[in-house]
Amino acid sequence: MNSKERVKRTINMKTPDQIPYGEFSIDFDTVEKILGHETYLRAKAKSQIAFWEGRRDEVVQSWKEDTVQLFGKLDCIDIVNLSAMASSIVPPANYQPDSPKKIDPSTWIDADGRVYKYSDTTQDITMINDPNTWNYEYNLEDYVEEKEICKPDDSIFEVVDYVIEKLGSDKFILGPSGEETGMLFLGGMERGLTEYISNPGVVKAAIKQAVHEANQNDFFYVRKGTDGVFWGQDFSYKSGPMMSPQMFEEFVFPALKERAGHIHNHFNLPVFKHACGNNWKIMDMFVEIGFDCYQSIQASAGMDMKEVKDKYGKKLCLWGGVLVEHLVSGTREDIKKDVRYAVESAAAGGGYIMGASHSIAVGCKYDNYMTMLDEFDRLKFCY
Repeated sequence: MNSKERVKRTINMKTPDQIPYGEFSIDFDTVEKILGHETYLRAKAKSQIAFWEGRRDEVVQSWKEDTVQLFGKLDCIDIVNLSAMASSIVPPANYQPDSPKKIDPSTWIDADGRVYKYSDTTQDITMINDPNTWNYEYNLEDYVEEKEICKPDDSIFEVVDYVIEKLGSDKFILGPSGEETGMLFLGGMERGLTEYISNPGVVKAAIKQAVHEANQNDFFYVRKGTDGVFWGQDFSYKSGPMMSPQMFEEFVFPALKERAGHIHNHFNLPVFKHACGNNWKIMDMFVEIGFDCYQSIQASAGMDMKEVKDKYGKKLCLWGGVLVEHLVSGTREDIKKDVRYAVESAAAGGGYIMGASHSIAVGCKYDNYMTMLDEFDRLKFCY
């Protein structure tokens, strides 16, 4: 049974020949240790700066070659996720970057006054201030027209198509699609959450328009050779959902159900859902929406693997098990315990994929990750 067959069997809630393994992403610091050279792959800040400086082709070549080389070295990995940042969709060929101005070694400002800051901890660049966040007034008429989407330049899929060609015959390929469009934030998260209270009609209209556009984009973004689509928006904090389950059901649930149905009905592909945080209060809706696999099961937020398996293991494929917190700052024994607990709790009867609770994020200890792979290799036939 190859990787593709193994994961497909698992998604269909059947027992495979061995437990499949995959990661949402493996960030550049671990990639560089595995490959033995520098990379742009999952180097979010480094890649963004290179795009701003007009070095698009240099980044693209690294993402293509290093992805294939990485999964060649880590042949234990069954899933290749081509929907994560800094590894898949790229700017079109010959594009002219509208680069922000650098105002100090770690800060940039664009023509509209938005300020971007580099984080040494996460190795990412984040917009920290948008002076227009609270200025724009969102109105119903902004969202009444169902816009027709133009076909994007095929060169934005250069990395995705290349990796599918090189690895798709054996590996299970998770790819991009139209936007998830579930929990929409008009004006960013802080203002966006308030708009659900102060402007609910406009929020619903904006979500409806976004779903329409995403459904159209599916026909361009779901590439030939894709085995499943992956959505990555979080809905919850450690303490619970960002909004009440009642509001989630009213605003977010219908959009996600339509989007998942569009993927199922038009492409016959499973939907994999990354969702950090404590999702207990909305888990029943995950099932009803039609998610096929739940990834990023965060034990540190109360999502115990055994409990999730007991309650939802016959309805959702589960993917995760090793706490990313332990990969970053735990001991090798912590990692071994996590692997054993996940296998003992979730592997029986199929429907389980081994992986980190989030990803192999920046700062994960290389020795801890190798310990995870070694312990998994020892237990991958145990059910």
